[in-house]
Amino acid sequence: MQLKEQIQEVLAQINDLKAQNEKELEDLRIKYLSKKGIVVSLMNEFRNVSADQKRELGIALNKLKTEAQNKINQLRESMQNSNISVDADLDLTRTAYPIPLGTRHPISLVRNEIIDIFTRLGFSLADGPEVEDDLHVFTKMNFAADHPARDMQDTFFIENSPNDIAKNVILRSHTSSVQARVMEHQQPPIRVICPGRVYRNETITARAHCFFHQVEGLYVDKNVSFADLKQVLLLFAQEMFGKDTKIRLRPSYFPFTEPSAEMDISCHICGGKGCSFCKNTGWVEILGCGMVDPGVLELCGIDSKKYSGYAFGLGIERITNLKYMVKDLRLFSENDERFLDEFVSAN
Repeated sequence: MQLKEQIQEVLAQINDLKAQNEKELEDLRIKYLSKKGIVVSLMNEFRNVSADQKRELGIALNKLKTEAQNKINQLRESMQNSNISVDADLDLTRTAYPIPLGTRHPISLVRNEIIDIFTRLGFSLADGPEVEDDLHVFTKMNFAADHPARDMQDTFFIENSPNDIAKNVILRSHTSSVQARVMEHQQPPIRVICPGRVYRNETITARAHCFFHQVEGLYVDKNVSFADLKQVLLLFAQEMFGKDTKIRLRPSYFPFTEPSAEMDISCHICGGKGCSFCKNTGWVEILGCGMVDPGVLELCGIDSKKYSGYAFGLGIERITNLKYMVKDLRLFSENDERFLDEFVSAN
């Protein structure tokens, strides 16, 4: 039989192809389109065709291959559509299956609530890498070269160069590195919060972990004062813990702020009267804050004589402890479903 007649015969076969399932369809594809299939065999015979017939038979072979591919695709599409039509016949008024609902993690719940409060106060979100360099984590935050936080006991080093700290690569120990990156690339006014995970080389206990979550805030503009900082933190505390919440600021020290303060809130469990949770003081510490040190502004390329700013940082685990009375930090990372199921109603 001549090649032209073989092509016409195979083309007629392809037009009549049918498949009831995926296996039959795959068998047809192998039979006609695989390397040892009928179409490829005919193309191999094309080498022996005389020169005056090559054009006509070449066009016929290309048409045969295209028709075979289109037919296989058509059968596959038809099979998929038939499966969809079966699903469409389901009775949607039938009682739903008893599928248990998942829950958001308590850290995520509190993180989202904190973000919502500060975005309503005019702050935008900023993010940065968790694997950082010494420049953004320490140097631009005004940490001295011999500051204890640079020591191995506090910081996880990925690359540690004792002779040249600029080459150190670390897991960030606070999200202040994001503030440094924002100030590098943006001139005031700046009003951002920086939520994220941080790492410190600490013994894991009920009160401490080697990783935890922070939200840091930064506001830099002309004539920013400590009174602005106090008012923002008061509004945050009352939104998070209730309108009757009071705050107090105690002098403290941070390398990147001057003056610096620790902020306490009135214990929302005893109402400030004193209980075991607040150690009978009526107050619970929740964050550190202060005015951005002029040296930090200058290191980040901002004129400290023209601009001032404030910064604050709070631990999300700490806020979650206060909000949900979780006494053991390890529960947040153990993925115990019994613990997580307690937060279904909070979603």
